[in-house]
Amino acid sequence: MSQSAYISLVQGSTLSEIDLNGVKEQLHHYQEQMSLTGQQLGYDYAEVAFPYSIENKPEAKDQWFYLKGKAPQYRYIVVGTGKREEEGAAVPFIQLVLPDDSTHGDKSKANELCKWIGKQLQAEVKMFNGRTIYFNPRK
Repeated sequence: MSQSAYISLVQGSTLSEIDLNGVKEQLHHYQEQMSLTGQQLGYDYAEVAFPYSIENKPEAKDQWFYLKGKAPQYRYIVVGTGKREEEGAAVPFIQLVLPDDSTHGDKSKANELCKWIGKQLQAEVKMFNGRTIYFNPRK
């Protein structure tokens, strides 16, 4: 059975809306940061930190895309966006899905991406194990 993690843009988040292009921008920013880390280390860290290519399928109809692994220990992570109703308000979210044939490497990398994007957007992140991490300022 596939597993999902959610990054919710709640009150206090840096963005109030996000679409697939916004998620792709976040992933490109992640790659840039890892590339800069690699320059400091003198190592091609970007390829190791983000061993995926961003792929689109025609049947996705701008609702989702997937990250296709470049190494044998990585296969797929599906990424989508949407909105859900919570207490009468629409809450935008990013959903990361691990299909049935995902590897442990996919799950670790998806967890890492969820935490990184959540921290960048000051969002609320519900991890694959059901636990919630609050990066947003709460009162």
